[in-house]
Amino acid sequence: MTAPSPRGPAAAGPAPASAPAAKPGSRMFASLAVRNYRYFFFGQFISNSGTWMQFVAQDWLVFHLTGSTFAVGVTTALQFLPVLLFGLFGGVVADRYPKRRILLTTQGAMGLFAAALAVLTLTGTVEVAHVYVFAFLLGLMNVFANPAIQTFVPEMVGPERIANAVSLGAVNFQSARLLGPAVAGPLIVVIGSGWAFALNALSYLAVIASLLAVRAAELLPSKPAPREKGQVRAGLRHVREHPQLMLPIVLVGFVCTFGFNFPTLLSGFAYNVFDGGAKEFGFLTTAVGLGALAGALLSARRRSGSAVVMVVTAAAFGVLEALTSAAPGIWWFGALMVLVGLLNVTFATTANALVQLNTDPSMRGRVMGLYMLVYTGGTPIGGPVVGWAVQHYGARAGILACGLVAVAAAAVVGLVALRAPRAGAVPGD
Repeated sequence: MTAPSPRGPAAAGPAPASAPAAKPGSRMFASLAVRNYRYFFFGQFISNSGTWMQFVAQDWLVFHLTGSTFAVGVTTALQFLPVLLFGLFGGVVADRYPKRRILLTTQGAMGLFAAALAVLTLTGTVEVAHVYVFAFLLGLMNVFANPAIQTFVPEMVGPERIANAVSLGAVNFQSARLLGPAVAGPLIVVIGSGWAFALNALSYLAVIASLLAVRAAELLPSKPAPREKGQVRAGLRHVREHPQLMLPIVLVGFVCTFGFNFPTLLSGFAYNVFDGGAKEFGFLTTAVGLGALAGALLSARRRSGSAVVMVVTAAAFGVLEALTSAAPGIWWFGALMVLVGLLNVTFATTANALVQLNTDPSMRGRVMGLYMLVYTGGTPIGGPVVGWAVQHYGARAGILACGLVAVAAAAVVGLVALRAPRAGAVPGD
């Protein structure tokens, strides 16, 4: 599935014959030339926009019900706890079964969960315990959806477009990150959180329709893994034996567990530092999304990446996040968070592409399951810790500590990388 690498596993298979070669001028959007990916991309955009609306509405609802940033952190933790507990098993499922079938099942279930939360909120019967339960159920579906998405994309675009498709996936997600909060903030203020949940429920119809429109004959499915004992251990062993996989995953784990806890940090700044409300929280979330979108677009234009880029951007992200602790006002803070968002996505897309391109196709589900476990599963640890720090020591101290953790992690991984085999590069030059 990946292109040959002198430092990684062998490649598998050519690109689909129906996928036209990308022209130099269209390199940024090369993967959209593939029909299946194009349909999936736009379906995901609509669904991701609804999801971001729900995230903002959910965080605001919990804070409104409890008045506690710690409770917001608990909600975030519950949303990602299933990935921490069962993420590796989700990768095994992605290697065993057709990805489209997994995604149709999980997206339908998540749409029903959003609809149920909408009904509870609109009828005025919602309690914080309800939000906690649905956050956990959403995370449970993501155990299976995340590795399925990560492994379905290479099946649609072929090996030579993986790096571009990863970056365009980030463009998709971050574009939705801009649109969702921009709509959710005013919507919550005017008519309440319940309608944001309802719109998210409807948004899942778009991604389900896009999956149904995929032409199976144009896919490059990997050979399903047989049911046998020790598959999780085999995936872990594969990562342990390849530094080009191990180092990005370790760094992503540390940076994401603490540095990416934006809901908790931004709610603390919006409500406690800048004495604002849902509108200010939406503004800060949008600022991060704007920078992240710029970072994703820049990543899509890049023809290559390396472990050096990954480590440097992780360190720069941490330094800048720490510096935001001294921002004198909300506009300065928002401007700095644009840059934080840019470095956030540049780091994440580089790490993701390195892992995808250096993974044996037969192991991709399990490896990406582990990747998504550390990418999102560390949040149940970091969320409450960061929420507790913000509540007891203030948002400024909390974001300073988060940034310093990212800097320390980048420094340690960088030193280890100097002594280990090189972590690979994204092909394309």
